[in-house]
Amino acid sequence: MSVTLHDQQLFAFTAALQEVDPDHAEAAIEMEALQSIYGEHAVRPWSATRRNADQDDSRAPSPSNEDPLLGWLPGERIRFEVLTTLTAPHESVQIRLLATLPPTYPTESPPQLQLLSRYVGDFGVDAGLFGAVMRTYIAHPGVEWIPGDVAVFDGIEHVKVILGEWYSERLSSGLARQLEHEQEHEGTLQRHKSETDHVPEASVEIAEAASAQASLPPGIKLFESEPIIDRKSVFVARACVITDPAQVQQIVQHLLGDRKIARAAHPVIRAWRVEVNGILHQDNDDDGESAAGGRLAHLLQILGLTNVLVIVTRYFGGIHLGPDRFKHINAAARNAIEAAGLLDDQAKKPKGNKRK
Repeated sequence: MSVTLHDQQLFAFTAALQEVDPDHAEAAIEMEALQSIYGEHAVRPWSATRRNADQDDSRAPSPSNEDPLLGWLPGERIRFEVLTTLTAPHESVQIRLLATLPPTYPTESPPQLQLLSRYVGDFGVDAGLFGAVMRTYIAHPGVEWIPGDVAVFDGIEHVKVILGEWYSERLSSGLARQLEHEQEHEGTLQRHKSETDHVPEASVEIAEAASAQASLPPGIKLFESEPIIDRKSVFVARACVITDPAQVQQIVQHLLGDRKIARAAHPVIRAWRVEVNGILHQDNDDDGESAAGGRLAHLLQILGLTNVLVIVTRYFGGIHLGPDRFKHINAAARNAIEAAGLLDDQAKKPKGNKRK
């Protein structure tokens, strides 16, 4: 059996991982097993500096002789992409998943799965589907994780079932509506034209904008910081309490539905931490501002905050700020957290009462 260049790169990553940190031997073996199960190019380690989930694969660095670990350091999470397909009869539909292994996996923490695909077949992924994938290991029905057991494969197969059912429902729904749409198409167009002839243009634009913006999850209230302005760049942060990792993407989509936010150079730099059933889940995203998400995650950690999401929007003013941009990102984030009253809540906790 021939070994491809991609296989060699993956094996270089897993070999270096075991050499640098023997505690991750099980994770390295699991990655190689997934590669053998799902095929060539199926498992792709992510660089520690990779910016976001939408980066073009052709630009994603590969393990090399100089740095087979792609910048990964002991104590950091391990992230890798898995490329696979739905089960029969939809095996032609490809999907991309991101697996995140916390430093304490598999002894103390479960893995996390995230759907990278924006479309499953011809259907755009919605927040509900994204959330269902995020809840793979923390909600029923899902995958039961037992401390000490590797569980990425079981999670991927569970996700494939969820995506397959979702995809089948939309195919069936689309076929059922097609005939009805064809029969009513001409009459609908005529009625629409008659109605819009009497609606002011501004009202149409407002209605379109409102329909494009996703709703916030129930019970979520965003608190916004005052803008920080430096050399024409503007930094605005928003913070809120969350109770489920699935809420993160819904909130992000809500903000990106605001045209002013969506047009920013870096609209949704973010970090979040949430505890579910006694297990801490956390993640961050630079949104193109390299290392900014990790700095926000560190801020939440040193503040001792859980069940919180903070998102910073940066509008670039045309002048590079250098390291000052990170100071402003963290300052805006802290201001939003303070506006949400989360620092007050933390101060009220009894001293010495540490979360186990």
